[in-house]
Amino acid sequence: MMGDNLVDLTSSQPEKQLESVARVQDPVNSATLPQLVEPDDLEDDADDLEDSESESDDSDIFESALTDELERAEFEPYTDDDPGPISYTPAEGKDIRDKLRRLGPNRFIEQTITSGVVGVRKLVTAFGVRPDLPYGTRWYYQILGQCIQRELRRRQKLTEYNTVDDAVTLLQKSKNIMVITGAGISTSLGIPDFRSKNTGFYSKLLARGFDSPEDVFDIGNFDEDPTHFYELAHDILPVTDRCSPTHAFIKLLQDKQKLLTNYTQNIDNIEEYAGIDPERLIQCHGSWATASCRKCHTEVKGDAIFEDVRQHKVSLCKTCLDIIEKQPRKRKRTSNGKSKSRSSHSDSEDDGRYDVPQPGVMKPNITFFGEKLPSRFFDRLTEHDVAMVDLIVVIGTSMKVAPVSEIPNFVDEKVPQIYISREPADHINFDITLLGYCDDVVAELAKRAGWEIKHTNLTEKPLTATPGPKTGQWNIAPLTPATQPASTN
Repeated sequence: MMGDNLVDLTSSQPEKQLESVARVQDPVNSATLPQLVEPDDLEDDADDLEDSESESDDSDIFESALTDELERAEFEPYTDDDPGPISYTPAEGKDIRDKLRRLGPNRFIEQTITSGVVGVRKLVTAFGVRPDLPYGTRWYYQILGQCIQRELRRRQKLTEYNTVDDAVTLLQKSKNIMVITGAGISTSLGIPDFRSKNTGFYSKLLARGFDSPEDVFDIGNFDEDPTHFYELAHDILPVTDRCSPTHAFIKLLQDKQKLLTNYTQNIDNIEEYAGIDPERLIQCHGSWATASCRKCHTEVKGDAIFEDVRQHKVSLCKTCLDIIEKQPRKRKRTSNGKSKSRSSHSDSEDDGRYDVPQPGVMKPNITFFGEKLPSRFFDRLTEHDVAMVDLIVVIGTSMKVAPVSEIPNFVDEKVPQIYISREPADHINFDITLLGYCDDVVAELAKRAGWEIKHTNLTEKPLTATPGPKTGQWNIAPLTPATQPASTN
């Protein structure tokens, strides 16, 4: 699957390779794409870039815009059903991408840009990029190179797997199943998907002036003012006494000795209650299982701070408090470096005359934005799972957060992949997509496989599978009068 001049994820330093691909930090080398920037085009750029010095000054803005537009093209691709001279229809765009795969990057550039058949602004629309952005031609060549790399890295659907029964057969015959999970597997327990704009949690974020959940879970914001997190965190405090049918389904895979690894993006630690083997569990974004002091790094069980979280109270480190209590208080120094006289102030001002150390703030060991993912994620994936996995099942996640979102494109392209969620993830070419409530879908799969999920809240309603608009896509939902088969009586 590796094309010319692509980032090789199997090479040395796989952690850095995967991170760089996920965050699009590997600018394409224009020299590797023949005649990608034509002399005439460079002259045209004079209107866009005043001089090389200003270009250098704006490099951060340039790269930021590049990353933002690549992400937008991935998740909200530009389309034009009535294209003008500088855009393609979705069908034409697919033909262009297929042409890239047939020819490879070098011949593709030769037959499009170099030959003058198409301009760069029109060509990028085949990859979901808008043609009318306020950036110069150089920028468009740069994003074209990135789009080419990304498209050639993108896994292609395996045509032999298309139906619900195909999914059942894959589950039955596979021995090393990688399961990737997200918030959708816990929502039936009342734990909100904090990324969903339809939840009360998201509304509370907006009311406090935050633009997105990422702001609350930013480590810099937490260290500066932890009150924002503690005033909202009770809404995502995990349950500790139950799991969902989907958790039980993953446990069933483990009991059948089929579970290779469960990569969960959830922070609720419900996998522990469900009985998932810690050796087969990667909590990609950490969890509430433990909490640590930001100052002395003392670690405690997560439930030690739960009461403070419920009371919207910033939890302080008890170890720090004990140390402070035992230490004699130091007198504050005056501006000339001398201790203040005991008789210079009244007793009512006594507290102000001492420099009292501050205890550290307890933070749940959730991986905040700005913190590194646990090294175990990269180690397990690159050194163990990639060589063993024979089926990937993605459940309850939109797959929009790197580097987890890059896993489907990282493993061997011949490994089958099943996607289960309420909404499709069109930016990844899964083989079989089963749309519906996660608990319903896994119940149907287990029923067809002849397996028993041990859970008290399994749906008892008969389910139906209806084909979606794409090959391999199915909608799984309870039978209704409109979907029940006609009586044969």
